[in-house]
Amino acid sequence: MKVVRTRGECAQARAELGLGTTVGFVPTMGYLHEGHLSLVRRAKTECAAAVASIFVNPTQFGPTEDLSTYPRDLDGDLAVLEQAGCDVAWLPEVADIYPPGFSTFVDVEGVTAVLEGARRPGHFRGVATVVAILLNVVRPTRAYFGQKDAQQTVVLRRMIEDLALGVDMVVAPTVREPDGLAMSSRNSYLDPAQRAAAVVLHRALQATRTAYAGGERDADRLRTAMTEVIAGEPLAEPDYVSVADPDSLAELATIDPARGALLSLAVRFGRTRLIDNVVLPPSR
Repeated sequence: MKVVRTRGECAQARAELGLGTTVGFVPTMGYLHEGHLSLVRRAKTECAAAVASIFVNPTQFGPTEDLSTYPRDLDGDLAVLEQAGCDVAWLPEVADIYPPGFSTFVDVEGVTAVLEGARRPGHFRGVATVVAILLNVVRPTRAYFGQKDAQQTVVLRRMIEDLALGVDMVVAPTVREPDGLAMSSRNSYLDPAQRAAAVVLHRALQATRTAYAGGERDADRLRTAMTEVIAGEPLAEPDYVSVADPDSLAELATIDPARGALLSLAVRFGRTRLIDNVVLPPSR
């Protein structure tokens, strides 16, 4: 596995792979878990080469968020990336992504105004900007993202289409722990009691999906179903529950089975905030 650090080194490594080579790209913020590695393995399986980046992006963190304490383990990350078959690992510094005088940002309107975007102002501006930079340097054939960050996938798909970036976006299913908790680097913040309680996110989503499968189409009743499950866990403090259109992310009154819906929620356990979601696919 080749390790590169600057834009120029990454561009050179990409050129060495060959312009006709299919390249799968997995952008990450490091502290890698099985969810990340499954994306790298899939990229390697579906493409001739796999490239991953590790960059804790400061522009997507708010002033009160966990930029300085975000978990990091660069040596461990490089070891598991190599085991997963990664061909190139790009480890840029902040000054290389945002050099002096940097003044261009990507704003995706509409779908960033709700859910995470409403609670984390500027978050998706930072996400869209850094992903645009990474894609333009790596120039992959396909870019791989996890479904756990559902709103992020909606935002980035819109950006890629609107800006004609020429990248196929692949969204892979959320990878979960055996008890159902979605894998996340922030799970490491949880103490044992919070970790045991955190499975309530998955239980709430599963209960709501079951209600939908049983014929419930009223979105308020489905939101109530999620809220009631969360309320049964004393350590859980819900931030939001949502039943939204899977493309516009607008909250629904009634689910049209022909369109499906996105069930999502954010819940705090002490100082740790976790998100999760389930897609209700369209039915024929």
